[in-house]
Amino acid sequence: MGETFSSNLPVRRTGSFPKSGWDSTGPDVPIPLDILEEIFLNLPAQQVVCVCRLVCHQWKDVADNESFWRERCRREGYHLRNPSKVPRDWRLFYFMNKNRRNLITNPRGEAGLDGWNIIKNGGDGWRVEKPMAPHPNAEIQTNFVTSFSMCTKSQLIDLKKEGYSQAFMDEFQPHIRVSDWYAPRCNCEYNISVKLLRSNRKVIQEFTPGTLYLPESENHRWQQMIHVFKDYGPGVRYIYFEHGGRDQVFWAGWYGIRLTETCIELCPACDT
Repeated sequence: MGETFSSNLPVRRTGSFPKSGWDSTGPDVPIPLDILEEIFLNLPAQQVVCVCRLVCHQWKDVADNESFWRERCRREGYHLRNPSKVPRDWRLFYFMNKNRRNLITNPRGEAGLDGWNIIKNGGDGWRVEKPMAPHPNAEIQTNFVTSFSMCTKSQLIDLKKEGYSQAFMDEFQPHIRVSDWYAPRCNCEYNISVKLLRSNRKVIQEFTPGTLYLPESENHRWQQMIHVFKDYGPGVRYIYFEHGGRDQVFWAGWYGIRLTETCIELCPACDT
């Protein structure tokens, strides 16, 4: 856990660029490397990688140097959770934080039920509708709703396909944050289960809090279920998410639990 890794990237050199043109050694006008690094730190990261590092050897050295990406992480607030565990690749650490995103497909139902595996479609089945009560996030204008018999749906997230390599998952073990918004319509039930899986689909950790029973009197209020997986060890390759429920009054139609803005994020750095 306390092992420190060092980068194999080129070691930063001091001094100025030689005057040897734009072939393979540098520009005609010498630029001190600390000034060049500062310029790069004020450019978009994609431009540094895709454009600047292709200009010459010296620019590539600066753009590839671990100190550059470590400083970029510091300035943008991507701090290590465990300071004693230094990344092998600061550039990878930077971009994994920069590209942090929701791994759930169609979390609000804006595309109907696309992206979801329907496990149970009881009663009149799943439906997508406009929120009966305003959501705290005004941008959310759709939600899923269940019926008078059990409705459940799921997604299986393949972390490798999402860009998270086995080495990254095992070395960093980023926090995995799960969030799900729910609200009743009538008296209803709500269930959620999230599992971290190995490559053979065996469970490493799971969050299954049991059935929540919600009264109709709370139908004006959205609530958020949050869980963060930590210290789960190596081997996580998939995340399985499942949720659903039903109403308890057995009315025809859609009077069960309402669900929206489901979110699963990998968080390599400390939240600030």
